[in-house]
Amino acid sequence: MKNFRFMAVLVALVALFSCNNNSEKNTGAAETAKVKKAEGDAIPEMSIYNLPSHWTTQNGEEIELKDLQGKVVVMVMIYTTCKAACPRLVADMRNIEKQVPEEKKDNVQYVFVSIDPETDTPERLKAFSKENEMEDDKWLFLRGTEEDTREFAAVLAVNYKQISPMDFSHSNIISVFDQNGEMVHQQEGLGVDNKETVQAIIDLAK
Repeated sequence: MKNFRFMAVLVALVALFSCNNNSEKNTGAAETAKVKKAEGDAIPEMSIYNLPSHWTTQNGEEIELKDLQGKVVVMVMIYTTCKAACPRLVADMRNIEKQVPEEKKDNVQYVFVSIDPETDTPERLKAFSKENEMEDDKWLFLRGTEEDTREFAAVLAVNYKQISPMDFSHSNIISVFDQNGEMVHQQEGLGVDNKETVQAIIDLAK
């Protein structure tokens, strides 16, 4: 059911983006198609890499989601001032990472997307990564605009709502994407059995 909602929302967002950029698409579509075919990096229709959002990492680098293409991506949405669910989600991500075989670890990227971009500046995200001993390249923390964050949360079927100046109510979902950005699995809840999630990652990682 979650995958169905994911696909429906992603199709709608991609269609909207395509309509808003129709003139550009008409003038450059053929050339773009040739380039993609030549590079061998065509992105599937249902991939999150079709989204036009831009993000800033904990190191202050500007990226797009498609920059993650080529790795299995394990993603969760949190905020750094959270004192209840988010620390447990961080622990769940760490627990998942520990179960992935050593020979597959380099092919997996673990991504934390902030739902509180106003507070979670790159500097704050960097400090959070240090606090949680997640400074290796496999751990990536992203901050986007309010609009891009809302859009991406809708794609993942993650609901969140600000309930006080520093607190949010939010879904607790960890999502797994294949190397082309297509969702293959979601885990919902805190401290749940993550065997299926780990197995999905192992099956995908080359």
